Amino acid sequence: MDTELEGRVVLVTGASTGIGAATARAYGREGARVAVTYRHSPEKAGRVVAEIAAGGGQACAVRLDLEDLDGVERAVRAVVERWGGVDVLVANAVRWGGDGPPDPSVRFEHVPLAEWQAMIGANLIGAVAQVRAVLPGMRARGWGRIVLVSSSVAEEGVPGPGPYGTAKSGLHGLARSLAWEAGRDGVLVNVVAPGFTLTDSRPPLPAALTDRLAAGTPTRRLSDAEDVARLVVFLGSGANGNLTGELVRDGSAAARAPHTGP
Repeated sequence: MDTELEGRVVLVTGASTGIGAATARAYGREGARVAVTYRHSPEKAGRVVAEIAAGGGQACAVRLDLEDLDGVERAVRAVVERWGGVDVLVANAVRWGGDGPPDPSVRFEHVPLAEWQAMIGANLIGAVAQVRAVLPGMRARGWGRIVLVSSSVAEEGVPGPGPYGTAKSGLHGLARSLAWEAGRDGVLVNVVAPGFTLTDSRPPLPAALTDRLAAGTPTRRLSDAEDVARLVVFLGSGANGNLTGELVRDGSAAARAPHTGP
């Protein structure tokens, strides 16, 4: 299967660790030129760039902060100045708030409105800003692929992280609208909704817990970052000829998160 990615320019946001890093490496293996963005970890992003280069690919690291919308445009402009355009956008960067995923013990009414604004501003409007920055160039070339990385939380719903799930669910509506609006120009837009994924950015979990989660999936195993990366590469490649406006779940999406109960 020809992915038609040789020489294409791919921007993967939030690519210093986890799913983003695996996705950047996977595009590099397909011969794409990969821009790896980071917020706080230039060293980690540099390691991903080095890994891509060691495999014979081309890559660079660019800082991108979802909460700095002007900075999003500057980051895209830096990639365009370096390589002439962006053919594929993987909007993977996420703003958790604090030091990680929201605390599920916090009641809905106790989440400050300012946190709603910050979470939706970064995770939804931040994605819009990324698309706005790359879409004109894709239209001009008559070819483009956009993959928005959501979460099973957007459909599953869990106690506590209401702002996060709400922001991620907005990506689904965004993709549906963009599919109609940009499809005539050769731009395909889809959403990937990973479930409970084993990545290098997730703290180690007890085997009993991962076994229980895996038992709730059709394949009886949890996805790792490479599984999700391969899905993202397909959607964001020439091998995807006409799939657009869709939400694609990976196998782990069926797993119940630890705090949702049996």
